[in-house]
Amino acid sequence: MEGDYIKIHKSLLPLSFLYGIGVSFRNLLFDMGILKSRSFTMPVISVGNITVGGSGKTPHVEYLIRLLQDKVKVAVLSRGYKRRTKGYILAEKDVNARQIGDEPYQMYMKYGKNIHVAVNADRCEGITRLRNEEKTKDTDVILLDDAYQHRYVKPGVNILLVDYHRLIVYDKLLPAGCLREPKEGKRRADVVIVTKCPKNLRPMDFRVITKAMDLYPYQKLFFTTLRYGNLRPVFSKASMIPLEKISDEHNLLVVTGIASPQHLLADLQNCSKNITPLSFADHHSFTAKDAAKINNIFDSMPQKRMIITTEKDAARLIDLDGLSEDVKDNIYALPIEIEFMLEQQEQFDEYILSYVHKNSKNSILSKMKNKEEEKRQHQRTNKDKKK
Repeated sequence: MEGDYIKIHKSLLPLSFLYGIGVSFRNLLFDMGILKSRSFTMPVISVGNITVGGSGKTPHVEYLIRLLQDKVKVAVLSRGYKRRTKGYILAEKDVNARQIGDEPYQMYMKYGKNIHVAVNADRCEGITRLRNEEKTKDTDVILLDDAYQHRYVKPGVNILLVDYHRLIVYDKLLPAGCLREPKEGKRRADVVIVTKCPKNLRPMDFRVITKAMDLYPYQKLFFTTLRYGNLRPVFSKASMIPLEKISDEHNLLVVTGIASPQHLLADLQNCSKNITPLSFADHHSFTAKDAAKINNIFDSMPQKRMIITTEKDAARLIDLDGLSEDVKDNIYALPIEIEFMLEQQEQFDEYILSYVHKNSKNSILSKMKNKEEEKRQHQRTNKDKKK
C-alpha cells in the first residue's frame, strides 16, 4: 500500500518542529523576493523531490532525455552528489564517476553522444556556462537533476516526484521522518508524478492517492511504474540477459548502494527466491574492503550464481580495484526505466514538448524564418500582380 516504507521516529518530532521553522523561513524569503529566484529565457525543466532518498529521479530524467534528444539539443545539469571535485565540470571523454558523480556519469555513458552533461552546485552559474561556452552553446533545453529545492533557479517546468511507498502527505520532517521541507512545498510544482507504483493498482487506489495529494487545479498529476531492461554485463563482453530468463535456478547476490533497495528486491523476488542482499548507503563509495566482502559472499554461494546491481552502482563499481575475475565475469547491471499508467504518456509528452517548442531558441528561429519567408513570398506576389 502507499506509504508502506515510511517510518516515523516520534521521539524526534520536537527536532523536526525546529527544523521546519528554519526551512519554512527560507522558503518565505524566496516567496517574498528577499532571496532571489532567477528565470532564464531558454527552457529549463527541473526534476526533484522533497524527501531524503530515491524517488526515481534518474529514470525520469532519462525519460525526458529520450523524449527530447531527437528534437532539440539537451543538456543535463546536476550538482554531482558525492563527487570528489568542486565547481563546474562538463562531462567529456575519460571522465569518471568520482569526478562528476554516479548519476551524471550514468547518463553521460548512455546518452553522451547526443546530449551535454555538466555538474555544478551553483545551478545559475551552470546554466549560464552551458548557454555561453563554445562547446555547449548549441543547448536548447536544460534538465535540472535534483533541483526542486534549489530555489535560486526558477524553472519553466517544475516536476516533483513522490514515491508511492513514501507519500509525502503521510511523512514527517527530518529527523523524525524523511521530508526535507514541509509537504506544502508541493505547491511549487507544475507537475507531480507519483513514482514506483505497483502495476496492479485499482481505479479506487488512484482516486484515493489523488485525493490525498490535494493538488491545486493548475497542477498536473501523473502516475508511473518501473520497467526493467535486459541485464547488462558490467565488466565482461557477455551477451545481455533478459530478466525473464532469471528463475529459482539462479542464486542472486544483489549489491546496491541506493536509498530504497526494498522495491528492487521485492521485484527480483518475482524472478528468484534465492536472493542474498548486500546493501550499502545511498551513493556509497566502494572500497577494497567492500570488494573483498563481495568476493567472499559470491564465492560461498552455490552454482548457478550471478550478481545483480543497479546502473548507478555499476558506475562506481567499474573503477573498484580488488574484485575477483569470477565476480567481474558474473556481475550485471539492471537498467530501470519508467512507464506511465492510466494511458497518461501522450498527455505528459505533449505537455513537455509544447513547453519546449514554445520557449526554445529553435522555435523562435523557426518562426523568424517562417515570417521572413512569408514576407518574401508576399513581396514576390505583389511584384507579379504589378506585372
